[in-house]
Amino acid sequence: MSLLVVGAALGGARLWVRRSASIYRALDAVPRGEVAIVPGALVWSDGTPSPALEDRLAAALDLYRAGKVRRILVSGDHGRVGYDEPNAMRAWLVRRGVPSGDVFMDHAGLRTLDTMQRAARVFGVRDAVVCTQEFHLPRALYLARAAGFPAVGYAADRRVYANADLDARRELLATALTLLDTWIGRAPRFLGPPVPIQGDARASHDAWTRELVVR
Repeated sequence: MSLLVVGAALGGARLWVRRSASIYRALDAVPRGEVAIVPGALVWSDGTPSPALEDRLAAALDLYRAGKVRRILVSGDHGRVGYDEPNAMRAWLVRRGVPSGDVFMDHAGLRTLDTMQRAARVFGVRDAVVCTQEFHLPRALYLARAAGFPAVGYAADRRVYANADLDARRELLATALTLLDTWIGRAPRFLGPPVPIQGDARASHDAWTRELVVR
């Protein structure tokens, strides 16, 4: 009985979060937004984005090239020496023609909650298109709304992912924890000085980024 109750509670949380999520799968249908937000994911030791992260970046690149957004905010984990999601994400985009001044870097996107709260409170985002896998989008969009800005989702699924079943099960628990976090008003781990998304993205770049050969 207890397992049934837990399962029902997790399923109910998922339905609650999905209730007003606007998710698009076709590029032409995506409405224009101020910025594409790319939540971080695994980066390999050589700096190459994992397949899931590469697909998120490819979705943001498509939006940028189509004129759907004018800025891209890459947000990920740069909390320890030797592991750097934001610089890897930015480098991937710049190598494909996105100007440095249009790629903002959030070095403290440790969780989806941090990414969306910092988008609003540090970068001043007023509306956004979130680029991530479809299983992740309802929670990401819910957190964007909780942070105070409207957002729609552009599904980044472009292949079959090795851990898709495990990711779906984890997302149920993550969704329930998200509802708890928003209920208690959990804040992001780090904030910092404002870096307006309407300005030059190079204000968000660290020294290593500014010295990249690829511009």
